Amino acid sequence: MVKQIEVEIEGRLATVTFNQPDVMNAMDGQMMRELADIVDELKGKSSVHVVLFRGAGRAFSAGGNVKAMLDPSGPMKMEDIMVDLSRLALSMYSMPQITIASVHGAAAGLGCSIAIACDVVIAEESSKIAMNFIGIGLVPDGGGHFFLKERVGTARAKQLIWSGEVLDGKRAMQIGLIDQVVPDGEAWNTAGQRAQQILNSPTASMAVSKQILHAAGVAELERIVELESKAQAAMRKTSDHREGIQAFVEKRKPSFTGQ
Repeated sequence: MVKQIEVEIEGRLATVTFNQPDVMNAMDGQMMRELADIVDELKGKSSVHVVLFRGAGRAFSAGGNVKAMLDPSGPMKMEDIMVDLSRLALSMYSMPQITIASVHGAAAGLGCSIAIACDVVIAEESSKIAMNFIGIGLVPDGGGHFFLKERVGTARAKQLIWSGEVLDGKRAMQIGLIDQVVPDGEAWNTAGQRAQQILNSPTASMAVSKQILHAAGVAELERIVELESKAQAAMRKTSDHREGIQAFVEKRKPSFTGQ
C-alpha cells in the first residue's frame, strides 16, 4: 500500500512528503491524523533539527478532500478531524525544529494553513496560494486564522479570508505571506539549499529564539484553534456550506444566501 505521507530522515534533516498526487494531495481525515502524529513524533526527536514539507506531483496540497466530505459512509468525523488539526497546528508552532515549506502548484485551504505555519515558506512563481475556505462556506482551520494574522496582520488576513483570493508566488511575497519566491521548478532545490544553510548554523540558538518569539503566541493559538473547531462545526450545518459543496462538485458558481 502506498503511504499517504512519506517521511525520510537523513542526518539532522527530516523530509515530510504529502503523497496523494492523484488528488493534488488533498487530505482526508486519516491523512490529517497521520500528519498530526508524524509532526508530534518529529517534535520529540532531538536529533532532527530541520523539517522540510513538500507535496508529490503537481501541488503542495489542495487542502481538505471535498469529495471525502460528501461520502456519508466515510470515516471523516468533523469532531475528530478538528482535534487532529488543532494538535497539528500547536505542534508545528511549538516544535523546536526549523520548518520549511517547499510550495509548488496549489497550497489551498488547509494546505495554505500548513505551509504558512512553517518558519520558512518558499514558493514558485506560478504557485496558487489561497485561504479559500469561503468557497464552501467554511472558515479556516488548522490554525489558519492565527498563522495568517502572524504573517500579514489582522486587516489583510480578513480580506484574504473573506475573498478567498488566489495569490501567485510573487503576489504572496509582496504582501509577506511567504518568505521567498523562486522560478517554477526551483522550489525544492532552493528549500534543500536553505535547509543546509540552517544546518550549518547554530541551530540550538535558532531553536531557542524561535521558542522565545513564539512563547506569547501559544496561548493565543490554543484559543484560536478552539474557536475554529466550534465555528467549523456550526458552519457545516449551514445551507451555504451545503450549497458550496454542491457547487464545487457540479463545477458551477455557488449561490449563497447567508444562511
